[in-house]
Amino acid sequence: MADAVVQLRCGVKNDDWGKKGKESVVAQLWSKTPGSGQIDESQTYSEMWMGTYPSNPSYLLSTGEQLGDYLKKNPQLVGKSVLDRFGPEIPFLPKILSFNKALPLQIHPDLTLAAALHGEDPKKYGDTNHKPEIAIALSKFELFAGWKPLKDIQTLFKLNPLEKFVPPGEFNDETLRQVCIKLPSVPPSTVATTIKELQAIPEAHFGPDPYIPGLLDRLSKQYTECDNGNLVAALLMNYLTLGPGDSVFVPADSMHAYLEGDIVECMARSDNVINTGFCPATDRDSVELFGKALSFIPHDAQGALLPRKKSDKGMYGKTDVYAPPISEFVILCTCLGAGEKETHKAILGPSLMIVTKGCGTMKIPGNQNIELKEGYVFFVGQGVALDFGTDKGLAVYRAYAE
Repeated sequence: MADAVVQLRCGVKNDDWGKKGKESVVAQLWSKTPGSGQIDESQTYSEMWMGTYPSNPSYLLSTGEQLGDYLKKNPQLVGKSVLDRFGPEIPFLPKILSFNKALPLQIHPDLTLAAALHGEDPKKYGDTNHKPEIAIALSKFELFAGWKPLKDIQTLFKLNPLEKFVPPGEFNDETLRQVCIKLPSVPPSTVATTIKELQAIPEAHFGPDPYIPGLLDRLSKQYTECDNGNLVAALLMNYLTLGPGDSVFVPADSMHAYLEGDIVECMARSDNVINTGFCPATDRDSVELFGKALSFIPHDAQGALLPRKKSDKGMYGKTDVYAPPISEFVILCTCLGAGEKETHKAILGPSLMIVTKGCGTMKIPGNQNIELKEGYVFFVGQGVALDFGTDKGLAVYRAYAE
């Protein structure tokens, strides 16, 4: 009979926007999982993936078998609801991310566009799924997410250096779409000149966004003053700074870019992305495609935030839930102090769990005690109740579907 709880070995990525060596939470957690490598202090560590996505799959620690193959052999582990909707598969992809420069300014295509793009170029767009996602801060987390209120954008674009980018007439979402298409299209020299002109304007003239000149300077140092993404992000998008435990929800077709921090990220099982800035020009997608994919939700900073609530899955009140308005996944966060305990009721679908802090034990049916340490990752099949205990403290994130 197949084990319903198995420990995993996960893969990492080394994008240049990642944090270097031990500065990266990704590196710290990955290196503490048995079977992983040692941290190379000269290397950047950007992402740790957990799950079955084929480009960076997880493996059973005990046998080396791919988790995806294990589930195909044992489809009962994902539960009837997930099996009926998604097959013998995990319909979500959790990650740990660490970054100290902006990730590419991007949109994830919705289901309709993802299917069309996959049909046209399956090598570049490797699946037909959409990619709504949430990000939960493990440290101070800076990001761009969604669009500023229209009235704030309209006021900004009355500044002399920006008037030339706005078509005549009423300023509405269609006007904003035209601005969004215009800014990524202007020559690099125009971007650099516009940034210099904006930095010469006193901060008080930027209304509720006096940070813009300083932020433009910071972004220009990361991706040069010629990157069109500088203007799109700093002028049009909500700039947010979150603390540990705070979270945002990014719908499938919503603009976003993460700027600095360490996060738990989870998304629908997809790796499709449309890039429009904070990357070399050769890595950007067409402006036409970008304009086609745009939506204007959310349209304020508050709308990007995802509330954290107490979960009814935790029997002793030590578990919170992050529940985005999608069907693919929910995330639980259990934080225990010294000597505390928690029980997760049985979940009727698959889950992936990572210990982000501390150590303890996890008891599963059959009186089996499993050691928990920082960086340990587990797959948990449907229908299994989990009892957690710790002498010193413990933090666990668990993504699931049912």
